[in-house]
Amino acid sequence: MATSQSVLLLQKQLNELLKHPVEGFSAGLVDNDNIYEWEIIIIGPPDTLYEGGFFKAKMTFPKACCFMDNEYPMMPPKLKFVSDMWHPNVYPDGEVPNDESPANIEAAKEWRENYPAFKKRVQRIVRNSIG
Repeated sequence: MATSQSVLLLQKQLNELLKHPVEGFSAGLVDNDNIYEWEIIIIGPPDTLYEGGFFKAKMTFPKACCFMDNEYPMMPPKLKFVSDMWHPNVYPDGEVPNDESPANIEAAKEWRENYPAFKKRVQRIVRNSIG
């Protein structure tokens, strides 16, 4: 059954992350009974505007419903920031796009046209994420 294959794959991947953590990133289940929803914490990488921030997100992996090829890993997971985020590739509601066009037009415009204001806003978001 395809669903059991995706469950096994997700359990294996989560166990790998727990055994071999990735610096600046942590993942766990939102609910122990649902392997398809993960809580993610991303620590802002050094030497970036996001340095030192703690950003929460939720990753949802697709389950099969009608066709076998519409579940993970054939379909990508969705990531949505729960924490405030100001970034050209993150929609105002926290959703991250799958394509290369900017999701947050205002953030992209500010980044291009008024970088100091962009930087100031990101720094405020970082401060708010840790306090």
